[in-house]
Amino acid sequence: MGIKRPGQCGAAASLALLLLLVAAPPRGCVAAAGSGGGGLTRGSFPKGFVFGTASAAYQYEGAVKVDGRGQTIWDTFAHTFGKITDFSNADVAVDQYHRFEEDIQLMADMGMDAYRFSIAWARILPNGVGQVNQAGIDHYNRLINALLAKGIQPYVTLYHWDLPQALEDKYNGWLDRQIVDDFAEYAETCFAAFGDRVKHWITVNEPHTVAIQGYDAGLQAPGRCSVLLHLYCKSGNSGTEPYIVAHNFILAHAAVSQLYRTKYKAAQNGELGMAFDVMWYEPMSGAAIDVEATKRAQEFQLGWFADPFFFGDYPATMRKRVGERLPRFTAEEAALVKGALDFVGINHYTTYYTRHNDTDIIVRLLNDTLADTGTISLRIQERQSDWG
Repeated sequence: MGIKRPGQCGAAASLALLLLLVAAPPRGCVAAAGSGGGGLTRGSFPKGFVFGTASAAYQYEGAVKVDGRGQTIWDTFAHTFGKITDFSNADVAVDQYHRFEEDIQLMADMGMDAYRFSIAWARILPNGVGQVNQAGIDHYNRLINALLAKGIQPYVTLYHWDLPQALEDKYNGWLDRQIVDDFAEYAETCFAAFGDRVKHWITVNEPHTVAIQGYDAGLQAPGRCSVLLHLYCKSGNSGTEPYIVAHNFILAHAAVSQLYRTKYKAAQNGELGMAFDVMWYEPMSGAAIDVEATKRAQEFQLGWFADPFFFGDYPATMRKRVGERLPRFTAEEAALVKGALDFVGINHYTTYYTRHNDTDIIVRLLNDTLADTGTISLRIQERQSDWG
């Protein structure tokens, strides 16, 4: 989680994480010709392509104890000794909570069409459920109104990893089915408060990252895992919990989608999607066994989350390899999930070369989702002589 404050148009990469592909008229500044882009301008993109910046509440807002905000699992994680390498935290971050007007002016100066930001669940509902914090509502109303005043469309993420700590303490958060109902309550609070102006909603940002980094590797909040015989995490099960968490993310989106479509869409005319972190995989060699391994790697990454929304179930490969550890959808749930996305967000970072794992070392050491894939993926291609 990088924490930076951009100071000029050229520093857009510090603020921008995503290009938003939605319909809106192009405007604003263009890339300079001769700057390595081959004369790339806005005219180089399709009509209606939207340029936007993006952030996450915990990374940017700061003000973690201001105006009634509740504690989150990332507050807890960042303040736990040994979890953050450089001992940093986001108590202040870039202080966007107090300086959002400056940030919005930066976006306007850069010619941005949209701003994707996340709402801090614990700033709206400090305990995750129950009493609404009006100061939180007021803050996001000011932010949304300031964006619109500059001609910048708000794209709102409801969950960018900062679960209220109260729900983690109460029932282990995303590991419990109760989270589906509580997330829907939170989402409805946001729809009622902001939906008259917000037309683009992302329910969950990168659920795959949360499932893996939070519950398999234990490298991100809430820091649960069982790899390496619990040497890194005090609690967790890397062979089961990532699948449970992923299942509840999918069900939570479906519940919120149904709520919005039946109660709010007619009046607000918005759309709901989910943003997936998507890697691409290429086979390490032309051998059939590596080609099949590459397909498995993709199914355990994008297919894990996309297939239920398009086909009503997880990939058959996952069913076969994970077995009973992979949760099942009831017929009613499958019907609710299938077709629940109005759009798909793709956050793409890199590509891996993949080969079949023909040893049991990973299984013995990790016994987790990576072991379940039966693959080994690297960012650089090994030479044939290194492994063949």
